[in-house]
Amino acid sequence: MSKRIFDIFFSFTGIISLSPFLIISIIIAATDTHSNGLFLQPRIGQYGKSFTIYKLRTMKLKTNKISATGAFLRKYKLDELPQLLNVLQGAMSIVGPRPDIAGYYDTLHGEERLVLNLKPGLTSEAAIKYADEEVLLAEQEYPLEYNDNVLFPDKVKLNLDYYYNHTFFGDLKIISQTIVCLLK
Repeated sequence: MSKRIFDIFFSFTGIISLSPFLIISIIIAATDTHSNGLFLQPRIGQYGKSFTIYKLRTMKLKTNKISATGAFLRKYKLDELPQLLNVLQGAMSIVGPRPDIAGYYDTLHGEERLVLNLKPGLTSEAAIKYADEEVLLAEQEYPLEYNDNVLFPDKVKLNLDYYYNHTFFGDLKIISQTIVCLLK
């Protein structure tokens, strides 16, 4: 089965089966953050092209602080469920490097640029390894420098390894590891 067919099947099934939960979550996020409940942001996708990522809004508009509901949604990665639409549209895949904002993947050089040949994904080896990235960064004296000099280079290494070695069964393993990680 091709990766795209799997992505369409998985995302369509997820959207249909989770639609009541997604609708309720959007309403709760909208009420909690005083917004429309959705967060849209440009991200770098396959071949370095920009696309709009969909997420549930977790920060209050007026204060730019994470709400209590938003913290829960982020902890269990539920804020990322609308990205199933990105997968269905073809901008993302179920498994692939997590999409980043401009200034990271689009600035890679040499062999590292091969990562851009992959569609960004809902999950990856790097996403699993750094599932608690926000906590890790909050512990750092200089979080941006730590991200730029430690986390991001390691993510690129993991994503480059995925580029060279990805298989359908490897993707299934990453999906199952992601589920286990989320249930911890």
